[in-house]
Amino acid sequence: MAAPRPSSPPAAPSLPTLGGKKSSYREKVADALRAALIAGELRPGEVYSAPALAARFGVSATPVREAMLDLAKEGLVAAVPNKGFRVTDVSEKQLDEYGHLRSLIEIPTTVHLAGTADRVSLEALRPAAREIVAAAAAGDLIAYVEADTRFHLGLLALAGNAHLVEVVGDLRKRSRLYGLTALVEAGRLLASAQEHLELLDALLERDEEAVRKVMTRHLGHVRGMWAAKD
Repeated sequence: MAAPRPSSPPAAPSLPTLGGKKSSYREKVADALRAALIAGELRPGEVYSAPALAARFGVSATPVREAMLDLAKEGLVAAVPNKGFRVTDVSEKQLDEYGHLRSLIEIPTTVHLAGTADRVSLEALRPAAREIVAAAAAGDLIAYVEADTRFHLGLLALAGNAHLVEVVGDLRKRSRLYGLTALVEAGRLLASAQEHLELLDALLERDEEAVRKVMTRHLGHVRGMWAAKD
């Protein structure tokens, strides 16, 4: 059974708001399209043409077409000959598999960081953790996902394994976090957001068992977001 879709999706994000310096305009467009997927603006099963999306975002069709090809490689959309791109759905089985893989990678890696990461590097992640909480309080899903991505991938980067970071980044993109809107409406997103600060404090205290518990609980909440389960 596929995850529920947001009933009242917010307006499509504008390209300049996506933050961070990108290496190409194509990547900015791809980020805007990912944000629209997360916010429910682009719906699974629907076919979108590059010219229509270009007009929607106020850009030319070429970077949109190139960005959609990038999203196709990630499994987020599929090309439909002579029509455009269909947004793909994510099954419950796929979400379970993504969650399992993230648990296998992120929990032991983060626990290990409790004994190896220096305090300065850990403290440098606090602004992102606070941004996550602020975005959750404001119900800003795009800002939430952006800050959440920076926090988690920034934390994993402290392990010194770039390939590991790339793999987790890809898993996050494929999962799409469909259930975020439902959690905002239910008032449950803030509790999950605050776990980032709890995790950071546990890491700074070098408490491996506390880190393990927080990460296990947090990834469980993430899976709940994907499926919008109670």
